Amino acid sequence: MKKSLQRLSERVSIYLPVLLMALLAMGTWWLVRNAPKPILGDVDRAVSDAPDYTMQKFSVHQFDGAGRLQSVMTGDEARHFPKTDTLEVDAVRTRNIAPDGVVTLSSAKRGISNSDSSEVQLVGAAKVVRQFPNQPGQTMQFSGEFLHAWPNEERVQSHLPVVLTRGNNQFSGDSMNYDNLSQVVDLKGRVKGIIHPANK
Repeated sequence: MKKSLQRLSERVSIYLPVLLMALLAMGTWWLVRNAPKPILGDVDRAVSDAPDYTMQKFSVHQFDGAGRLQSVMTGDEARHFPKTDTLEVDAVRTRNIAPDGVVTLSSAKRGISNSDSSEVQLVGAAKVVRQFPNQPGQTMQFSGEFLHAWPNEERVQSHLPVVLTRGNNQFSGDSMNYDNLSQVVDLKGRVKGIIHPANK
């Protein structure tokens, strides 16, 4: 009798860890299945409805790895929307300095920028001015009610009327596509131009 109990005890002790692991696995599975689900819908709605932060009368400076100033943005008020990761700025003014020294200034009643400022929409009294340090007097200016700019790609577009001024010359059109890298300005619609003779 003692031997049979001893054998039974030995067999139970061999299978006991396996039984305990099985019970533990079943308990974990039950907990995971019956745990309350996170309420993601309310969080998403809260994030998309309102900005997560605002700034008043601000100035933001951006530098490169060597400490060289790349851009400055100022405005009366800024609102960041986390769902689209965009920044909306009232009375926006920017100053970008390219590695070759070309300075690009922009301003508008309202600006909308993506997270890295590589795409900017200027709305209301929009203006973009490019100043060339090696070409004094040849400043280029775009103005209109809407300008869509890609500073890193050196492109400016608008589906609304634009006035382009280069030095003393002025051109206007119902829409515009400007690409500085290809040195092409494409004005469409009712295009007008005033070209002054070069000074001798």
